[in-house]
Amino acid sequence: MTTLQLVLVLLASAVLVVALFRWLNLPPVLGYLLVGAAIGPHALDLVPDSAAAHHLAEFGVVFLMFSIGLEFSLPRLYSMKRIVFGLGLAQVLLTILLVLAVAVPAGLTLSAGIALGGILAMSSTALVVKMLAERLQLESKHGREIIGVLLFQDLAVVPLLIVVPALSQPAEAMAGTLAVAAAKAAVVLSLILFFGQRLMRGWFHIVARRRSTELFMLNVLLVTLGLAWLTELAGLSLALGAFLAGMLISETEYRYQVEEDIKPFRDVLLGLFFITVGMFLDVGVIVRQLPWVAGLLVLLLAGKFALVAGLSRAFGASPGTAMRSGLWLCAGGEFGFVLIAHIRDLPLLPAPVLQVVTAALALSMLLAPLIVLHSEKLVMRFCASEWMLRSMELTQIAARSMATEKHAIICGYGRSGQYLARFMEQEGVSYVALDLDPERVREAAAAGDTVVYGDAARREALVAAGLMRASVVIVSYADPDSALRVLAMVRELRPELPVVVRAADESDFDRLSQAGAAEVVPEVLESSIMLASHALVLLGVPINRVVRRFREVREQRYDLMRGFFHGTSDAADDLDEARQPRLHSVALNAGAWAIGRTLGEAGLERFDVSVSLIRRRGIRAVSPAPEARLEAGDVVVLLGVPDGLEAAENRLLKG
Repeated sequence: MTTLQLVLVLLASAVLVVALFRWLNLPPVLGYLLVGAAIGPHALDLVPDSAAAHHLAEFGVVFLMFSIGLEFSLPRLYSMKRIVFGLGLAQVLLTILLVLAVAVPAGLTLSAGIALGGILAMSSTALVVKMLAERLQLESKHGREIIGVLLFQDLAVVPLLIVVPALSQPAEAMAGTLAVAAAKAAVVLSLILFFGQRLMRGWFHIVARRRSTELFMLNVLLVTLGLAWLTELAGLSLALGAFLAGMLISETEYRYQVEEDIKPFRDVLLGLFFITVGMFLDVGVIVRQLPWVAGLLVLLLAGKFALVAGLSRAFGASPGTAMRSGLWLCAGGEFGFVLIAHIRDLPLLPAPVLQVVTAALALSMLLAPLIVLHSEKLVMRFCASEWMLRSMELTQIAARSMATEKHAIICGYGRSGQYLARFMEQEGVSYVALDLDPERVREAAAAGDTVVYGDAARREALVAAGLMRASVVIVSYADPDSALRVLAMVRELRPELPVVVRAADESDFDRLSQAGAAEVVPEVLESSIMLASHALVLLGVPINRVVRRFREVREQRYDLMRGFFHGTSDAADDLDEARQPRLHSVALNAGAWAIGRTLGEAGLERFDVSVSLIRRRGIRAVSPAPEARLEAGDVVVLLGVPDGLEAAENRLLKG
């Protein structure tokens, strides 16, 4: 079979399986594995196990590792060091040790046990992060634990890709091989990290100035494949070079553009990689070894759940958080398949064992979404403390709304919700905002906004927010299904209460109006103005005053609406979106460099960052003068783009 025929067969299979698995709402990775098993040499034999297929698979691993490097952030790693190098390190090491304790008595060698432990220690970064983002749980307590463990697993793949092949060497040569590999890795890492950062930023700046999308894309491919080739030339893996390329670019301002440009290549080649892994599967062997596959699957899920949950508790997490972390991380991951691909041609694990392990990993990833789907029910069923925590959440909402009457309830505190809240404040109208993004709630609350964590689509949260005393409810996010649930609860509890709803477009107008919405207003900036106008009129503010207020806002060129508090659910779709101004709260705790200095002395303008307001002991000073002197306990709200905000925060805290 020619390379062109091979690519055509793989692409046709990939298109069919992705369409089917997307329709079934299942991870495409599993579809790729099944297609590979069907067209591979052990089944229909449409694609031989050839060198061309292996080369395509290698490119898939290269772009996967490049993507992982691109998401790597030293500041983020430092901020999560306790979770990453505590919980994450413990999870990987203890998994390998536990597998060794079972594998060696079962007749496998020490090297085989280490390799098998590394394979089973991995969880699916792509699958788990996607599900966390969909549920807005990236910044929850268990979300941070899960991300920390996944981050260490991603980092652990790099040394494992170096160590695992060395384990196939004879015992007397293994130590020398590992020492040489470690020395090479240290030299390459030092050279690339020391010189690469400045060279990478300068080179990308030169390329970007040409303003050519084609040239920019070619440059990304050159850097990725070039560094991968250099590390392979040094006797290390292609994947290590790709990881380093991504890590270097992640520290530049071109990261988000590169991430979007490389995504199609990564996804396509990664799909082809998983198809080639599936080609390795021998269905006949798996059927004959089915009891072993089922046994390993149960051991994998139960063992990793118990280990992660136990470690989470040991690191101080609550029972509910520990149980969630264990349930989310108990399945296998794509890096397990990457390690399998690297060792299947080495004399480490017998072929039948690799078949059993590959099948168990695939089945665990198939079960992962189902486990996550039922995780909350399991936690609520077996963790009595979760009921108390849920009650405390409602108590916090009730405490913030207790002193309010004839107020507005803002459902959702994204951009529109925040713009709307500012209008309310200017008119002296009290409000209570509910949002499900913990990071956004923390930052906005630190700046003095009346926002609490809670799901507006839950009856208990609305009642705790003072629904029975409110004068208006405003749904500021464009999710018609959630808005319909809010409308149904308001109609049931207070049918006379007006509800203003944001919609993406006119297609949802009729059903939202029929559900009881007083007004349905379409999208982002102008929708915020219209939502506020209807809400203020319903609250009794004279119409001429409302019109005058918005005329003033427009005459001030939208100064009141510049920036928003960014949350984890505000993923940027492109570079322009990522460069939009946003707000960021910085608390000046004891020891911060800026304490005792004026804003002028801080010199934040060099980072293209301005100070929106300073909050001091509950009092907010909007647009403070350069002579304003900062004190311990102040919360400084900055306005700027992400890179400038990070530099300005470091300036305020460290000088």
